Amino acid sequence: MAMTGCSTTIRFLVLGVLVFAASSCAQKSASVSEPSASPPRAALTAEQVAKTYGLDSYGQVEAIRYTFNAQFPGVNASRSWEWEPKTNKVTYEGKDKDGKPVKASYLRSELASQPANVKDEIDPAFLNDNYWLLFPFHAYWDASATVTDKGQQQLPLGNGSADLLSVKYPAGGGYTPGDTWDLYIGKDNRVEQFVYHRGGTKKPSEVSATWEGYKKAGPLLISTDHKGKADGNPLHIFLSDVAVKVTGSADWINAQ
Repeated sequence: MAMTGCSTTIRFLVLGVLVFAASSCAQKSASVSEPSASPPRAALTAEQVAKTYGLDSYGQVEAIRYTFNAQFPGVNASRSWEWEPKTNKVTYEGKDKDGKPVKASYLRSELASQPANVKDEIDPAFLNDNYWLLFPFHAYWDASATVTDKGQQQLPLGNGSADLLSVKYPAGGGYTPGDTWDLYIGKDNRVEQFVYHRGGTKKPSEVSATWEGYKKAGPLLISTDHKGKADGNPLHIFLSDVAVKVTGSADWINAQ
């Protein structure tokens, strides 16, 4: 289930935090497989990876709660969200650029009628943070992207290797078209690391980060900790207070 039937990926820099964007409404289920000298194997697909993260049970999720935290030179951001996927209602709590507390609650279907700070700052930040939370799902949902299985490759950070699933967005869409996300997938179909390559001239041009701190929140598998580099500078993005509500229950299920 994509966000209100359509997935919107953003690719630009908002409040100093990396985000990505391209719109699509259809799903895709197959990947392109590149020729390899190794023995033939079934091509890895975005759907396989998404299923590892709970795709088949995603329809049970009524609400997701989490706090997005980003730390790298010049940025120390923390934003708390509560999102209801089926109604696309967003509740936000954080601070504005001057450090003053800000709260907002809105339906994304009614975004055009919202105040300027919701349209120009809060909602772009929501999309950014949601993709860090659920990128394996969005890689599957975004039919505009081309997903290519490139086989075993050296990990960008540290030693070892993993299957490289490259997600490339088209040159004609989104805020910075032509972006590529290289997902390094382990034998358990979990993302171990990823590298972002920007298609345009905005910074950062390249981000490499780990996917670790895995926790289960109801039916969802979430990577809560990402450490790496953004254009050579230290980067740490982590998710805290992650919890979900599922159909038939009013209680939050904390990630653990």
